Amino acid sequence: MQLVINPGQFDVILTENTFGDILSDESAILTGSIGMLPSASLGEQKPFLYEPSHGSAPDIAGTGKGNPIACILSAAMMLEYSFGEKQAAIAIKKAVEKVLNDGYRTYDIRKSAKKVVSTDEMGDIIAEYI
Repeated sequence: MQLVINPGQFDVILTENTFGDILSDESAILTGSIGMLPSASLGEQKPFLYEPSHGSAPDIAGTGKGNPIACILSAAMMLEYSFGEKQAAIAIKKAVEKVLNDGYRTYDIRKSAKKVVSTDEMGDIIAEYI
């Protein structure tokens, strides 16, 4: 309940995997789409696991409607936490932020879009901004 009422009170939420999965699905509403949520499973020692919070979405496979942002931000987390490449992670995060500020949206977050783009186009634009 607190996550939905006042998400800003949390910086990190530490939980076991099943409960974390429930919270990540619930928190998707805060960003407008589960396609926006990167994820990391961090333990006491490496290797760590990085993945988008969403599943494979076979119902939209091949349609260009998938949102690659969660996957891209998961890679940024990997660069920062596993490889110590904080500047590279910051560059990726800033590129994603700029893409969104410029009004580009994938199908799942199209409501406030200046331009709706495909999965590939979103990835290409983010890569250009990096």
